[in-house]
Amino acid sequence: MTIPSATYRIQFRNGMTFDRAIALLPYLQRLGISHLYASPIFIATRDSTHGYDVTDANEIDPALGGRAGFDRLSAALQQANLGLILDIVPNHMAASLENAWWRDVIEHGEDSAYARYFDIDWSRRLTLPFLGDDFDRVLENGEISVKPHPQTGHPALAYYDSFYPLHPASWQGRADEVLAIEDSAEIADLHQQQHWELINWRDARRELSYRRFFEITGLVGVRVEDQAVFDASHALILELVHSGAVSGLRVDHVDGLADPQGYLQRLRQAAGEDCYITVEKILAEGEPIPPEWPISGTTGYEFIAALSHALIDDAQIDALHLAYEALTEERNDVSAGLRAARELMVDRNFAGEFARLLALATGVAGSEQRNFGEAELHVALREMLIAFPVYRTYGRPAGMPLAGEELLQQVLEAVKFSASPGALSFLQAILLGAVSEHSEQQAAEFRARFQQLTGPLMAKSVEDTLFFRNHAFLAINEVGAEPLPHPFSVAHFHQEMQSRLLNQPDALSTTSTHDTKRGEDARARLYTLSEDPALWAENVTRWREINQGNVVKLGEGPAPEPAVEWMLYQALAGVWPTTQLPTDASGLNALQTRFLPFVEKALREAKLRTDWANGDESYEKAVLDYARHLLSPENQTFLADFSSSIQPFMAAGLVNSLTQTVIKLTAPGMPDIYQGSEALDFSLVDPDNRREPDFAKLEQQLDSDALPDFAQVSDWLSGKVKQQVTARLLHLRLDKPQLFRFGDYQPLFARGAEADHVIAYARQDSDTILIVVLPRLVLKKLDWAQTSLLLPESLAHRHYRDLLSGKTLPLSEQLSLDHLSHHAPLVLVAS
Repeated sequence: MTIPSATYRIQFRNGMTFDRAIALLPYLQRLGISHLYASPIFIATRDSTHGYDVTDANEIDPALGGRAGFDRLSAALQQANLGLILDIVPNHMAASLENAWWRDVIEHGEDSAYARYFDIDWSRRLTLPFLGDDFDRVLENGEISVKPHPQTGHPALAYYDSFYPLHPASWQGRADEVLAIEDSAEIADLHQQQHWELINWRDARRELSYRRFFEITGLVGVRVEDQAVFDASHALILELVHSGAVSGLRVDHVDGLADPQGYLQRLRQAAGEDCYITVEKILAEGEPIPPEWPISGTTGYEFIAALSHALIDDAQIDALHLAYEALTEERNDVSAGLRAARELMVDRNFAGEFARLLALATGVAGSEQRNFGEAELHVALREMLIAFPVYRTYGRPAGMPLAGEELLQQVLEAVKFSASPGALSFLQAILLGAVSEHSEQQAAEFRARFQQLTGPLMAKSVEDTLFFRNHAFLAINEVGAEPLPHPFSVAHFHQEMQSRLLNQPDALSTTSTHDTKRGEDARARLYTLSEDPALWAENVTRWREINQGNVVKLGEGPAPEPAVEWMLYQALAGVWPTTQLPTDASGLNALQTRFLPFVEKALREAKLRTDWANGDESYEKAVLDYARHLLSPENQTFLADFSSSIQPFMAAGLVNSLTQTVIKLTAPGMPDIYQGSEALDFSLVDPDNRREPDFAKLEQQLDSDALPDFAQVSDWLSGKVKQQVTARLLHLRLDKPQLFRFGDYQPLFARGAEADHVIAYARQDSDTILIVVLPRLVLKKLDWAQTSLLLPESLAHRHYRDLLSGKTLPLSEQLSLDHLSHHAPLVLVAS
């Protein structure tokens, strides 16, 4: 197996094609990348912006260049000695008429050859939730008619540009007669004859008859646990692996599968031992990867969480929360907020999935002759789902692993006073497989669906609800982060890195992805708010006063309310470009174009005063107008104050950015560089974080042979310093792969006046020693005076080369930091 020394993630589509990627390969070589890491490349829905809505997993998308374009890319990668890691999507496909398998299921129902490819409840009609209103109203408005299908000419129900094929039994032998139908009653009767039904998209959360990806009804679950389905959906993927064109696979949303372990073992067997495999898996604090999974590790969200411990000032973070509470005049009870978000998900957003689980549990209870009513089981099941602390357990037909049993016991202990003990024990028995043989089929389905539901519940309640409600400190509202308040410490960071070296040294380490809530440099900047909460609160108070005239009083309260104002100023501080002037109207308009969609998404994801399904237009308009006013060139009083006031946070944030970059490139794990983030990434949540970077600028400003100039302010502001440091460290990784894969990780400790502002460690193998010394908490710090680093005997009495300055340093038992720059990293190498 070829383990990457570093990957570079490219988002295909939106103008990025295989041929354009080929043109970037010389730049990636100069940067020091070993593997290109590609977003999904298979045929997706027309105009897809991301590729996760696959319609044909066995054809490469012509929009990207098709198979011929891919082959050109493959040849160019081999010529450049670069590998290719492919993002694959086994959990779901597009529930789209463009998907031939799905369209065949709609036409032929359970008779379709693909009826079991998708996770569909065939005990009732297949629901197609793509109408803008209830069927009767849509029909009454004349929006549904019978027309020939554009591809086959067969009768179909037409709804605008969508043509839903009819089952042959409902029209064969009388096609002309059916196509002549215009009367609403006859159309309704024809619709009733189908094994599918068109319904209002708003009813999907209650009525859906197929498993979806999270809340996205346009993505239908795929049953890859079935060997035939696995074979059919992985034919081209495996062909590309076996041909040598693809050297690694990134498995999207592995927790969505019925049997992740079984799938990964099957994938490993089919792909071979030489294929590098990682999985998108959100690990909770202290949660290990199941040891039976034959993978190199995760895609690295837990690495982001670990980094926060290195860069947040734990001594003052409570003051930031108190300032937020003072502004909102409400207690910020995150635990209560988390429960409320989970209750909303169980009771509303995933009501259909919950109802199906409850029906299965009730059926098992009847088969087992247990005296549980549905209401009793309802409470117990609801409480267990709400209390679940991780994405899921990994029970299989052979049983539940010990870790899963212990987790279930932990959940039961947490809810023992909230539901019937008997009902809780019964649900535990189902999940552990302790039921009679005649109940096992229903129990097995319950287990699979329970485990497939806890992950989406966790993701949607935390990442896509709580994190858009709790605005106290936006920097920690990130994918993979622990949602409840907890201490931050450098000691914990070191523990996480030692654990990473032990448990997944070949996993990806990421800081930005296509799914992160904000770019790595925006997050690094916002970390600095924890260093001076009082100053930040003073700023917000002043800015609110300046813009008070643009707050609208609505019946439900002011818009924006104080909590949202606090959020807007933090989000704007995070995304503000380093060289943006308050008088630059063009720059302000460009920023507004990106900022307003983020604000709209943030309000709707919060699900408090507006929502995706039930929007409050007056509230949204008021908040968007407020945000628009913030960035209006006419609002110079605010803009001048804002731009000036955030300068200290911006400067400290750039130092944080470089610190987290050096950590990613030298700590255990394989660094993943998200497109453009080798320079500066101040992106907001998707779709903003999926914009193509300015590759021409990145190529032009990279001089991989030059040393970074830490004294040149413009190089910091353009991202050139970060890019140069990245290139030098990536080339070191290419030269010393064994050091970074297997080298020991040893925390180093500073002593003296500024010891708390230093984070340091060493990597060492039999051939090479690497010492890394990095600044932290620099918002108010000017130097490292009277501070030194203690060196153990194995590191002392050697001559080291400073990789970033080219100088040679002889070291004894300690490294004095007195004369070193407090804002530049120190990376020392000795052989």
